[in-house]
Amino acid sequence: MKIPFSPPDISDSEILGVGEVLRSGWITTGPCAKKFENRIADFCETKKAVALNSATAALELILRILGIGPGDEVITSAYTYTASASPVLHCGAKLILADTAADSYEMDYGDIADLITAKTKATIPVDLGGICCDYDKIFKIVNSKKALFRPANKIQEAIGRIAVVADSAHAFGAVRKGKKAGNIADFSCFSFHAVKNLTTAEGGAAVWRGISGIDDEDIYREFQLLSLHGQSKDALSKTAVGSWEYDIVYPAYKCNMTDIMAALGLRQLERYPKMLARRREIIKRYDEAFRPLGILTAEHYGEDFASSGHLYLTRIPGITSEQRNEIICRIGEKGIAANVHYKPLPMMTAYKSLGFDIKDYPNAYAQFACEITLPLHTKLTDGQVSYICEIYADTVRDYIADKKQRR
Repeated sequence: MKIPFSPPDISDSEILGVGEVLRSGWITTGPCAKKFENRIADFCETKKAVALNSATAALELILRILGIGPGDEVITSAYTYTASASPVLHCGAKLILADTAADSYEMDYGDIADLITAKTKATIPVDLGGICCDYDKIFKIVNSKKALFRPANKIQEAIGRIAVVADSAHAFGAVRKGKKAGNIADFSCFSFHAVKNLTTAEGGAAVWRGISGIDDEDIYREFQLLSLHGQSKDALSKTAVGSWEYDIVYPAYKCNMTDIMAALGLRQLERYPKMLARRREIIKRYDEAFRPLGILTAEHYGEDFASSGHLYLTRIPGITSEQRNEIICRIGEKGIAANVHYKPLPMMTAYKSLGFDIKDYPNAYAQFACEITLPLHTKLTDGQVSYICEIYADTVRDYIADKKQRR
């Protein structure tokens, strides 16, 4: 049996939707993309959303709208993918990495408080695996540091403190205390990459909560300018009779979402509630199979929160990273593709060159060293789920038994 890690779940509905756009004669950003933005906003219970070509672009544009640049500092997690951190550097700001809490995938909230200075303009919590961070704690911290905050533009001034910008790339559809991801932090970004729960092949979106004194339409227009060369009209607007003329307000970027991508997303969104429910079923079966063995698994569901069920993260206490890799190879030989989320940023060449050292992030390293991510997607059959449960459980049991014999 061959079980891929995270194939896209594409049905005939998506194929029909993309076909309709191809036949329409309008394939770049147009009516379909605008419709997708409205549906995203409705889903997240926000007033507006902006569809873009990636979550990375969404995060960078958010930082730019917040006026973050040289001389500023932004805090994010050492335990994440580079896309949570690289936009900070693209904007010319200084990247500050926080360790995770012990035995946690989330930043150490006490560490965030200690790292805040008068130069800090934003913090980027990471909703790893689709599980929302504890935003109550994060907002309490940034509110407690208001006296240090020095706003640099009108949006920063209206927020009145360090901005909370959620990297919710994994968390589309997650809920915490009755609020949808996208309507919890000040700004949030989502990914619709090929391996995500909901895909547009490549793609992402930015959403935000209302900010007192700031017009949502003004923020939306700024996103439009930033994502399309600073051009005052998009291609669709220019097609109106006599409306060819436009201005370039400033030299900006090119990261808009096409109607082809949006058509795929719209059809995925119609199916999404059932897709989320299926992920929850699989997680329940995994938890029942693995937790009795002492395998540590992330908590996806509770009384006041529900994950998007994006990644099934497991940890085997007491093993080294080399032993973890052996287990991945063993289950791989049985046809099960596994992964690791994530190798901490201070272990990567690009971040080492910036002066980061993994020795300063012991909790993040401890999470990484024994972590194995199993397949979790809506293409899995019940039979494949049973097979994964059996093979992974047997492999871990055998490995633990082998270790005891070697002693």
